[in-house]
Amino acid sequence: MHDDVPAAVLRLLRAPGRTPERLLLTGWFSFLDGEATAGDVLAQRHMSAALARAGIAHDTAWSPGFRPGALSLRTAVPDAYDTLLFVCGPVHGPQVAALHARFGSCTRLAAGVSVVDPADPAATGFHAIVARDGTADPVRRDLAAAAPVGPPPPVAGVVLSGGQGEYGTRRRHTEVNAAITGWLAGKDCARVPAETRLAVDDWRLCATAEQFLALVARFDVVVTTRLHGLVLALRAGTPVIAVDPVAGGAKVTAQARVLGWPALVAADALTALIMDHWWEWALSGPGRTAAARHPMR
Repeated sequence: MHDDVPAAVLRLLRAPGRTPERLLLTGWFSFLDGEATAGDVLAQRHMSAALARAGIAHDTAWSPGFRPGALSLRTAVPDAYDTLLFVCGPVHGPQVAALHARFGSCTRLAAGVSVVDPADPAATGFHAIVARDGTADPVRRDLAAAAPVGPPPPVAGVVLSGGQGEYGTRRRHTEVNAAITGWLAGKDCARVPAETRLAVDDWRLCATAEQFLALVARFDVVVTTRLHGLVLALRAGTPVIAVDPVAGGAKVTAQARVLGWPALVAADALTALIMDHWWEWALSGPGRTAAARHPMR
């Protein structure tokens, strides 16, 4: 199957009398009440790269909820553009239809989209649609399939505890979890929440210890406040950053020390700086080697 969506769009844009001077690239990632999915963002990247190679000047409108401070549909001036291009997702509903009113002076095109209802004003408002599906045209490959991407970031398993009431006033779980998750939100990594709790009636949880070990073995690093997050990550040979959520240290600290594992952070010493230090070490050669050679493996 040919990757023909960008080529078809460029043919439309280069039609006699239609070559745009300034184009606004939009999608569901542009709407304040929409959503920026990985596929939507990759579709934007693919189309943006094709436009750049063709020498077509363009801007992208982003949702303020996804990229605060970037150009948005609210701040984009319609008169500054002669063409609007909507990529990915369904051309359906009032949010898409509203684009036709706001950018009524523009030539409006849609590319790599699904046409759910050809009679929907959201669809009929476009001057041309290069659909991926939903029309009489052959199904086209989605724009995200061949979008340019960078090297993959590390995958971080996140195993946190919110309970352990037995520690009473020494509990720092709420503050520690907030600090860890806030710090992780700023790291370039794929974050995967993981639970040590097993269940046979909940598909989101592992049903056996072997399943959990298989999961943590596939992470590049584990960040945990749980004793068994530490112990089982090391058993699987995965580097782990262990944070003890109990003031003064408790079972997480005790296990890290008996296992000789250095990447241990006390609740009252938790800072972004110390977490960054252990993050870099855990993902380095020495960190990986230490986990791989650990006696629990």
